[in-house]
Amino acid sequence: MIPQTDPKAAYLERKAEIDAAIARVLDSGRYILGPEVEAFEQEFASFAGVRHAVAVASGTDALILALRALGVGEGDAVITVSHTAVATVAAVELVGATPVLVDVDACHGLDPEKLAATLAAWPSGAPKPKAIIPVHLYGQPAAMNEIMAIADRYGLAVLEDNSQAHGATLDGTMVGRFGRIAAYSLYPTKNLGAIGDGGIVATDDPVLTTALKELREYGWRERYVSAIAGMNSRLDPLQAAILRVKLSHLPADTARRRAIAAAYDKGLAGTEGLRLPQTRSGAVPVYHQYVVEAPGRRDALQAALREKGVGTLVHYPVPVHLQPAYKGRVPLGAGGLPRTETVALSVLSLPMFPQLADTQVVQAIQAIRDVCRQAA
Repeated sequence: MIPQTDPKAAYLERKAEIDAAIARVLDSGRYILGPEVEAFEQEFASFAGVRHAVAVASGTDALILALRALGVGEGDAVITVSHTAVATVAAVELVGATPVLVDVDACHGLDPEKLAATLAAWPSGAPKPKAIIPVHLYGQPAAMNEIMAIADRYGLAVLEDNSQAHGATLDGTMVGRFGRIAAYSLYPTKNLGAIGDGGIVATDDPVLTTALKELREYGWRERYVSAIAGMNSRLDPLQAAILRVKLSHLPADTARRRAIAAAYDKGLAGTEGLRLPQTRSGAVPVYHQYVVEAPGRRDALQAALREKGVGTLVHYPVPVHLQPAYKGRVPLGAGGLPRTETVALSVLSLPMFPQLADTQVVQAIQAIRDVCRQAA
């Protein structure tokens, strides 16, 4: 069976380096924050092209702490999308703010036209908009130039959810550098993934950086004395050491993801009933996922591929606004979310991870073509 993703393969490929890094931390005797975490923060900031990075316990915490550092809380509204991991929306509510969900465009990112229409028609008496969270879903950059222009027009902060787009660029600029602050997940299946959970926040702003460091550790400015109300969200030094190894190989891993995507593009071109991923002009994705759309036949395609030994996943089967915890109570943007609801029924993530062999890619392509041909 060809797996859709395989984080263990990433460990086995660099087992000696990772095991040595773990041993280094165990021998150090420093098991909370410390030099290993600081070194990872510095190396990640250099990779991301920003001045500062603050490592935290998860990607969800990265969003929460970024929002809190921006001063977002009760009485505020944050505009984002429903076609995303639920963490994006959960983080907004966890800081006491109101999420307002806007439809996506053909590249599965926040639709600038719908964003502008939503802000233009903002209802009086509703929580005031304070921030926008564009999500670079599947490793595809969102329409940041247009989004930033709208944000500037309305005086809104932009927090980029970069959890699936480590290293993606738009017009030569790495995503995460457009807004004031960016949050990244370091979950095991991410392009840069720990062996456990983790997250990191990146920014050029020293004031936000100070706030993030205080907020992640109880609001301490001096040990055991909370100057502000914070929380406990510290990246483990063991994970930091592992991530330092993986970060050094991330450019090569990204190149491999792009090569796999190019093979899919070529091998699946013209396949009846299948829509291949769309990339906006000027964008260079990092293909956290390679997501096709199979309108009206996604589930049948997935089942047939499983029988042929090709694993796939659906990211994400139920939009956040239709999930039981949120349905009927989360405000929606102008025009509703018709594309979001449509793509949730058609998207399918093909096998995608750097250790995927060329023979497996060829096998997956042939299986997909065969299934689609038989269906036609």
